[in-house]
Amino acid sequence: MNHGTEFSLGAMAAVCAACFTNPLEVVKTRMQLQGELKARGHYTVFYRNTFHALYTVAKYDGIRGVQSGLAPALGYQISMNGTRLGSFQIMVDMGLTDGVDCSFCGFLRTLLAAGLSGAVSNAVGSPFFMIKTHIQCKTDSKIAVGYQHTHKTMYQAVKEIVGQDGVKGLWRGASAGTLRGFIGSAAQLGAFTSTKKYLISKEIFAQDSIMISILASMVGGISLAFFMTPFDVVCIRLYNQRTTESGKGMYYKGISDCFRKTYRSEGIAGLYKGWEPALIRIWPHTVLCLVFWDYFRDTYYKWSKSKE
Repeated sequence: MNHGTEFSLGAMAAVCAACFTNPLEVVKTRMQLQGELKARGHYTVFYRNTFHALYTVAKYDGIRGVQSGLAPALGYQISMNGTRLGSFQIMVDMGLTDGVDCSFCGFLRTLLAAGLSGAVSNAVGSPFFMIKTHIQCKTDSKIAVGYQHTHKTMYQAVKEIVGQDGVKGLWRGASAGTLRGFIGSAAQLGAFTSTKKYLISKEIFAQDSIMISILASMVGGISLAFFMTPFDVVCIRLYNQRTTESGKGMYYKGISDCFRKTYRSEGIAGLYKGWEPALIRIWPHTVLCLVFWDYFRDTYYKWSKSKE
């Protein structure tokens, strides 16, 4: 399979999954910004849990509100997951994740390959992620959390950000997104690939059974939620913070500063805000994305062979 096809199939799988899970991304973003830099009990809780948050968003923003930021979310999935899954598969095809006689070495190589593909892809998709965060955060003043940006559409966001900070403004916070991508992708694809290899080796299911992809995806989702949530919280806050006219953040100087201030003000629980909708979202998104990915790749292989 050529490289362009690998990227295209990865992007298609991610887009299909995102259409189903974007509402959970909306509530996750708001819960992560809720009570920013404030101790528990010193802020109004607008979003008590995932389902209450979905109800609240729908009540104040309408049904369309639960799908806010869908356009940049899909743009992010195309640019990020297309690059991530495509580049990861290319490294697998090149044998860079093989352990030869050392299975643990193969596992470490898989983690590194997954992490690198995640870092690069998040750097590529950073502008979409920032714009998605701004739009998903914007809401009625009665339930507003975090800094409220003025733009309502992706076009308006690009115009305002570039107008104020230049093209480089679109990559503000990209370093946090890159780190988030490395950790998250290594955790997800590392767990997914290892679990899939284990299930195949034990012959628990038929080799082409969809259950292998589903179970491996679920393990990958749990791993992703546990390891990535603190980095996701920091990433969201760095992307959403108010900036000066020169483009510098008014709340945080960078990744370490955001980690420090969040922990000092909100404790370890602050770094795991939004973990519930994150897990609820990650599970179906991971399963749908990776199952779609496996399905599209298998279908393409079968189609290619039929043409030979």
